[in-house]
Amino acid sequence: MAIKISVITISYNNRQGLEKTLRSVISQTFSDFEYIVIDGGSQDGSKELLEQYSDKITYWVSETDKGIYNAMNKGIAVAKGEYLIFVNSGDHFYNDSSLADAVKYLSGEDIIYGNLEVVAENHTYIKKYPSELSLFYFYYESLPHPSTFIRKDAFEKWGHYDENLKIVSDWKWFLIAICSHQASFRQIDTTVSTFYLDGISAGAQSQDKINGERDRTFTHHFPLVKDNLKELLGLQNENRKLQNAEKKFNHLKKYRLVKLLHSLGLIKIPD
Repeated sequence: MAIKISVITISYNNRQGLEKTLRSVISQTFSDFEYIVIDGGSQDGSKELLEQYSDKITYWVSETDKGIYNAMNKGIAVAKGEYLIFVNSGDHFYNDSSLADAVKYLSGEDIIYGNLEVVAENHTYIKKYPSELSLFYFYYESLPHPSTFIRKDAFEKWGHYDENLKIVSDWKWFLIAICSHQASFRQIDTTVSTFYLDGISAGAQSQDKINGERDRTFTHHFPLVKDNLKELLGLQNENRKLQNAEKKFNHLKKYRLVKLLHSLGLIKIPD
């Protein structure tokens, strides 16, 4: 019987995060998956950790690579599952039944994505993604690779991750697959993974690089619509500001009306 899912983890000098991810993967109640770990030649004990867990890992390697997306492409190359999901070191599945809950939805679409638990410095929240995707959506958003299942043959049809990009190559892959090649997709309302806002693409210092890589990608692939999308996004932001201003204005009117009625002795305001 063919393997349904390949779980791929990439890591580099993050032994503590890698162990957290490993424990999450091997604790899954669903068992019809293979587990692949691509380590970039870490010198912090990660290799020894992989040796310790080797009986739980289908394939692993610890060797120098050319960066995040080169490592992810290595994982794609050796994966044998029908669907691939990337849960990189430090992140983990939402709970022990994450794969069991999600596998029933893997019904043939090229891309199937669920909710993502996001852990920030001071709070945690569940991020949900829209059921409808468009070029406009990808102008400012992406899909969550830790909560997204991608068919192996989709990578074979439309190529692997662009290793020339350092931060947003997974975003580019979704953009091109869906908006240029009409890849089929499906949103599922189940939380798949937990993502920590402490990675290379999460820090504020990386935002300029992210914006630059996205702008170059849009300019190259969609030059005729990029400026229109930027203008549309600006109008959307202005509309949002107007809506917020209207809410504040209505709240203020209500507050002043209450104070007026109180001053006339028509209502009482509790202390």
